[in-house]
Amino acid sequence: MNDSLHTLHLSGSAIAPYVADLARLRITVFREFPYLYDGTEEYEARYLQTYLNSPASIAVLVLDGEKIVGASTGLPMAHEEADFQKPFITHGFNPQTLFYCAESVLLPEYRGRSLYKTFFQGREDHARHLGGFTHLTFCGVERPVDHPLRPARYTPLDTIWRRFGYEQHPELRTTYTWKDINEVAESPKPMVFWVKTLADG
Repeated sequence: MNDSLHTLHLSGSAIAPYVADLARLRITVFREFPYLYDGTEEYEARYLQTYLNSPASIAVLVLDGEKIVGASTGLPMAHEEADFQKPFITHGFNPQTLFYCAESVLLPEYRGRSLYKTFFQGREDHARHLGGFTHLTFCGVERPVDHPLRPARYTPLDTIWRRFGYEQHPELRTTYTWKDINEVAESPKPMVFWVKTLADG
């Protein structure tokens, strides 16, 4: 890692001092395609409260000096809402054995420095430390290839996710509702899950 950067691994209420900075970072990064998220700091604070409430959560923060430039979060699937667990239960998974890797966000100027490896490894190591988990999972939004805001040179992250051992499971689906930057109101977005077997470290 670059000498100017350092990481913090935090859980539960220890994340609280960083919520405002995390909210701003998420809003900034998720405005990009494919999420196109037109978020607010108030909503983000409510969303992040789930991680503060879970003593088993994890936030891997990358800081440049005192500025948060990247973050990755996760928590046991059993600490998520019932609707979120439903597709896994339907397809024979036990939510108690799933660790949910929520998201990884990184400012553009810090990409290409192997920080995603830091994010993925940090969450996997945390899940192993907690014990009892057989699989890791996360979900990504599905956008049509002809979406009007899709950049001409956009490259999906599928190759990177597979490099870290995750496979897409089209049968595991849910929806999230948010307002796109080109929408006047919130609308549901289709999400598909990716899953990885958690091997012993």
